[in-house]
Amino acid sequence: MNKSNQELFLDTIGYRFSDASLLNNALTHSSYSNDLGLDYSKNNERLEFLGDAVLELASSRFIFEEHPDMPEGEMTTLRASLVCEQSLADAARLIGLENEVILGHGEEKTGGRSRDSILSDAFEALIGAIYLDGGYDEAEGFIKKFILTDIEKKSLYHDSKSKLQQIVQGYFHEKSSLVYDVIKETGPAHNKTFTVELKIQGTQITVADGHTKKKAEQEAAYQALLLLKEKDLLEII
Repeated sequence: MNKSNQELFLDTIGYRFSDASLLNNALTHSSYSNDLGLDYSKNNERLEFLGDAVLELASSRFIFEEHPDMPEGEMTTLRASLVCEQSLADAARLIGLENEVILGHGEEKTGGRSRDSILSDAFEALIGAIYLDGGYDEAEGFIKKFILTDIEKKSLYHDSKSKLQQIVQGYFHEKSSLVYDVIKETGPAHNKTFTVELKIQGTQITVADGHTKKKAEQEAAYQALLLLKEKDLLEII
């Protein structure tokens, strides 16, 4: 017998719910419950609130234990990178959560299924649901498996533009060395995709897409930071 899409999803996350209603609750966006006139408790916002707290505790404990000599300020910055919207949205896509979220008609029509904010919120709601269903250890295991990985790369997520600006300005001593240009816009007005080119000293370094200019610029900066981590700055420019 072929497995359903939801069964395949549960195989991917490695967890089976005793209370299936918690999973359904975690996947239900407020736009859907609003369309149907359902009670507020039927969408995933309360579970997101809970999941956010569990995520903060699990990631804090992980950083505290894995980096015994790291100062408090650096631990705070690293945690912000690991649990930021981009990190959670990437993890959501890794487990196929974009195919499972339940959206209202308007949100579906305007590209909500690919929106980072919706996916990151649903991921936190899923953490909350696992916590309620199976306890803290199960939720922590899920977080370690899908969030607390590739730490070196994810440490660059938080405020990538500012980090890159500091590096480039420190090298060239001028802000104008780093430029972001929108080179293409595609899609309907309500669901545009912006393509941004990042240049340093007039040389193209990265090109990235995003549903807003800011997201595209952040992604371009993040990709540039990955390059700078792999190569010496002089080799890129």
